[in-house]
Amino acid sequence: MQDSPLSLLPPLVAILIAIWRKNALLALFCGLILASIMSTNWQIITGLTDGFLAIGGVFTSTSNLYIVSFSLLIGALVTLMNKSGAVNGFIEKLSSLNLVKNARQASLLPTIIGTSIFTDTNLSMFTAGMASQKLFDKYKISRAKLAYLIDSTCAPVSILLLINGWGAYVLGLLDDYQLADSVGVLIGTVSYNFYAIIAILLAFFTAYSGKIYGPMKSAESLVTEQQQDTVKQIAPAYIMWLPLLTLLALTLILLWITGDGDIRRGSGSFAVFWSIISAFILLVLLITLNKLLSVKEITLSSAAGIKHMFPAVAILVLSFAFGDAIKGLGTGIYVSELFNVELPLFLMAPVIFIAAALMAFATGTSWGTFAILVPIAVPIAQQSGLPIEFLVAAVLGGGVFGDHASPISDTTVVASIASGCDHFEHVKTQLPYALFGAVLTIILYIFVGLGLS
Repeated sequence: MQDSPLSLLPPLVAILIAIWRKNALLALFCGLILASIMSTNWQIITGLTDGFLAIGGVFTSTSNLYIVSFSLLIGALVTLMNKSGAVNGFIEKLSSLNLVKNARQASLLPTIIGTSIFTDTNLSMFTAGMASQKLFDKYKISRAKLAYLIDSTCAPVSILLLINGWGAYVLGLLDDYQLADSVGVLIGTVSYNFYAIIAILLAFFTAYSGKIYGPMKSAESLVTEQQQDTVKQIAPAYIMWLPLLTLLALTLILLWITGDGDIRRGSGSFAVFWSIISAFILLVLLITLNKLLSVKEITLSSAAGIKHMFPAVAILVLSFAFGDAIKGLGTGIYVSELFNVELPLFLMAPVIFIAAALMAFATGTSWGTFAILVPIAVPIAQQSGLPIEFLVAAVLGGGVFGDHASPISDTTVVASIASGCDHFEHVKTQLPYALFGAVLTIILYIFVGLGLS
């Protein structure tokens, strides 16, 4: 299937079902089954069996288990913080310090957090989302806007401030070409990564101005169990911020340890898993010591929080299985082969950006896109005389946009989870902003390409 346009069929079917039925779980499942059947040369029974085995296979990866466990425990952590009154205490503390006293400041909070924690995208999203959910409810700001703000800052800043796993990953791809200064090329991509820069600026503009466009104007997020809670109890603010601080600090420490002194090379999944375990235990101890909830209430609230995360985590599991299925099908390889055409130099970057965007949108992964297109962009730059960092930046920006906008991306799913927003609503309300940024990026690449060529 690697040389056939049919390899595009599963991701296209998944995206169409997601849009048509507004159900990412159904879309991913159908896409996975179709990809599995196609991989077995249309042997339906064998394909169905392989599809279900692929779902089970997700749990054979320790990294995947860490991420799934982390996502479930986040639900327990958030529910306990809310049930104990810790969230109310945190909001009260912010009010007393006059740090957040209006809708504008509430909108800026997750935006600032999202651009400040650039070591791990998921950690950044969950921290920004947990710290902001109740504030957004208080000032009657939609959860869809919260999902957009954290999604538009956390991933873009990770590809700009490259002291993280993203930077280490891309550097590893560049090292294969024995460039004179791979680190210099990596740093040089920052100034050319127009999409990531525009996405962050647009998020800050939206947060500061309060102006919203497109479907976001009529966004009415589905009310979750957490939003329905009418907890009157006010607990000390440190019961919320101390576990969150522990979560952040311990993640950085474990990244440093597992990376042998280099946080960029650390194991993100291992770090966030043990950090959430530690933060959860600390939260339970603080709640118990302050006699905020009984053991039974802690147990029931934790179970309710985990249960609340099941639908979103199911999407996450299917996205892992689907990503592996279309990788085996050769979807990314087929898209990369579309580059075997003659192009004017000034169109190289725009076309590479568009190809990376389409690949990441269809597959739901930016890192997979990087792995396939960076090895194409570097030789093109070397042969054409264009700056290597210019074309590599087009790959990175396109990958982030596609991952950012795709309804089947795990990043999009995590943003929905972290904000407590309905997944499809997040996709629908964010897409116009992402497309606007992509169009501006293409225009900028054309102008810069004309100057360089």
